[in-house]
Amino acid sequence: MEPKGNSPNSGDRNTNKKTVASSATPRPSQKSTGSSDTVMKPNGKSPVSSALSSVRGDQVMLFRDVLFKPRKPDLRFRLIHFWEARNPNSKTLIGQEMLLIDEEGTVIQGFVPAGRVGTYELASGSVYNLSNFYGSRNKAQYRVTDHSATVTFAWNSELSVIDNPPVAFQEDRFRFYSYEEFQADCDRKINLYDYVGHMKLVDGQAITERMVLDEVDIAEKRHLCVHVQTHGGPVMKLYLWDQAASEFCEKFKLYVSTPSVLLVTTVNPKHLGGTLALTSMSSSRVFMDADVQPSRDYLAWLSSNSDIANKIDAEVVTKPETATLAELFSYIKLETAKVAWFECTTTIDDVVRGSAWYYISCGGCNSKTVNGPTSLICNNKKCDKSVVTGVPQYLTRINVYDKSEQAVFCNEGVEADQCVLVPQALLDTIGQTHKFIVKVSDINFSGKTQTITVTKVFPPEAPHHVALLEEHAVPTTSDDVLKSVSEDSGPIRGLDGIVGERVRKASDGMESDEAKRPKSG
Repeated sequence: MEPKGNSPNSGDRNTNKKTVASSATPRPSQKSTGSSDTVMKPNGKSPVSSALSSVRGDQVMLFRDVLFKPRKPDLRFRLIHFWEARNPNSKTLIGQEMLLIDEEGTVIQGFVPAGRVGTYELASGSVYNLSNFYGSRNKAQYRVTDHSATVTFAWNSELSVIDNPPVAFQEDRFRFYSYEEFQADCDRKINLYDYVGHMKLVDGQAITERMVLDEVDIAEKRHLCVHVQTHGGPVMKLYLWDQAASEFCEKFKLYVSTPSVLLVTTVNPKHLGGTLALTSMSSSRVFMDADVQPSRDYLAWLSSNSDIANKIDAEVVTKPETATLAELFSYIKLETAKVAWFECTTTIDDVVRGSAWYYISCGGCNSKTVNGPTSLICNNKKCDKSVVTGVPQYLTRINVYDKSEQAVFCNEGVEADQCVLVPQALLDTIGQTHKFIVKVSDINFSGKTQTITVTKVFPPEAPHHVALLEEHAVPTTSDDVLKSVSEDSGPIRGLDGIVGERVRKASDGMESDEAKRPKSG
């Protein structure tokens, strides 16, 4: 499949177990900021001229010689990619990180401290000459290169663009991991390797011709989930966040036919409910079918082995990660944890009594309503009801336990002015064991509550859940209440009846809360 626009070109390929290099002949940089004899001073003042003489060329250092100390010899490299590094909690800018490759194909990480970010005009794909730098030790976590050192820009560093490189520089270099290697490196937070495979589902939708993404929904959630598979191996979930999600949408639209192959760089392997999953980081880049040589190679394999690639049970692909309550709380404590859904089997120990648990929902979709100028307004953006009929909904929360831990399950509610008795049918569920689909959210990560949001409830023995919820309709969380059924909606049959059907969105807080989550990386 060819995209509408041009894709990057790659030449010869050099492959070993983990790395794939993409080479190129000398060519003008993609985005020049000056001629080859222009040096940009770190103080941001007018650039000064400096000839790149043959003598200076003899002083060019290769990345394999970079050590942990200040260096005067020049470095000559292609800038593959650069991104901001921020504190995941305070969002404070730490600096600007870069991925650099020299003429030997060695890759090293570069770093511009926060105080000098913006001093240098950078363009991915351009070739530069750098003088005056120091070699610092590569960071201990989330490393994007195998090199032990990092090229750090100093106060007197000078960066110049080389429009016509005298030697060839490879355009990129990838470090691929297999499923088994990702599994072995899972949750260690040490290395970020690259992934390539084919897509099975995109945000829960099966891959079809001329598939259209819901970009508004993805932008609101700030992420999307892609089920991926490499050759005939296990299916994994790959979560793309923020810039990676936007890049995925943009590239996806460029293709006339729906692309099949997905290549994402520097992904973080982690266990979600005991199942391996991959998440993008701030350094991640996204490529598809014809974008780069490794994706083209995989597309060729996919075209010749479609029977192998299609051997997968759809139920396995769509099944949420299974977790015990103890595993759920362990996940919440992870520094890199993000919003996720899990399947938990627990026993109902008690139904909380005496809570304020009443609000008005939309009669069409059961989402929370707000008062408009003349009538009620439904908060669900996808609800097609122009005239909203208000339906009172009752709220509660339940205490549950399994063999590992105990917890409180609920749905997000709102404060109310009245308390009512808990229906007897709901009390009758005490002692029953149910399968729940639950969601961990921002408020769980903040440590304010251990109360877990329920999004789906399965009856005790039935294999099918009784409440189908679209992801956009899932509430964030609450330590107040679990929605039950309105007395005006008909008879209450307990969790395996209308109660399950009424597990719906209780507020529009998800959009605002998701926006507060720190960027991945």
